[in-house]
Amino acid sequence: METRQLRYFVAVAETRHFGRAAEALRIAQSPLSQAIRQLESQLGAPLFERTTRRVDLTAAGEALLPEAVRILASLDAARDQVGRVAAGALGRLRVGATGLATYRHVPELVRRLTAELPGLALTFTTDMLTPGLETALAEHRIDLAVLRPPVSDPGLDHHLLAREHLVLAVPSGHRLASGLMSGPRLADLADDDFVVYAPPGSVVGEAAARACRAAGFTPRRTHEADQTSIVLALVAAGVGVALLPSSVLAVAVEGVRYVELEDPDPVTTDVALAWRRDDPQPALARALAVLCGTGLRQETA
Repeated sequence: METRQLRYFVAVAETRHFGRAAEALRIAQSPLSQAIRQLESQLGAPLFERTTRRVDLTAAGEALLPEAVRILASLDAARDQVGRVAAGALGRLRVGATGLATYRHVPELVRRLTAELPGLALTFTTDMLTPGLETALAEHRIDLAVLRPPVSDPGLDHHLLAREHLVLAVPSGHRLASGLMSGPRLADLADDDFVVYAPPGSVVGEAAARACRAAGFTPRRTHEADQTSIVLALVAAGVGVALLPSSVLAVAVEGVRYVELEDPDPVTTDVALAWRRDDPQPALARALAVLCGTGLRQETA
């Protein structure tokens, strides 16, 4: 039994006329009649009662019609789905994101993708540092990463999303929390305790240390954490202050206040998309066209 035969059968069953069915199918009536006879022979039962005036379905034809319609609809749906997958309009992408990007940049990324590619499903792994995200990409555990350059793996490409300045997170009882001190600068924190990122390779941790050195001091590291949520929890507990990218302004934590510093040359950190250069997925190509072709909103320090 061939798909072509089923389509011919349904056309005749719906029109109850071989001539009109052939016209609708844009074929001659002779090959249509021949295909129906072959189908009847294969099934071992007549499907139509033919008279000079009309064509009616036999009991076997009545039984076949709904099944034929269902089969053809399933085949059409499968063909459409495969075409959409091949075109990148349908599929699944695994996305990894560094901690603070989850709050500020990931929502915008998702809004863009769901608006432009509603058939694309996204799964997320968050609160990872850039080295871990690069490893996850290289090991094919994720397809796309929101991370902080520099990107060291030569097999990865990346696209800048935003450039962020650093802000100060202080306990609510800190002298800067009231906002009464005008023009606060990082040098004013030289005698404060700092909560810093513990793992080596943290881009934010290195940017914070670089900012402190530029301000003329080495931060006194009293507590360390490997996640932004823990850094903020320690700040809320009053054990120190922390320098974090401005994405943190989207995160409200009880007991924490954010202070905009007024250093003349603030240290910045970037946020970028990264992906495997040789990844052949059509869905990834379409997603990158949406996110990189016109660009997300960029923030400059």
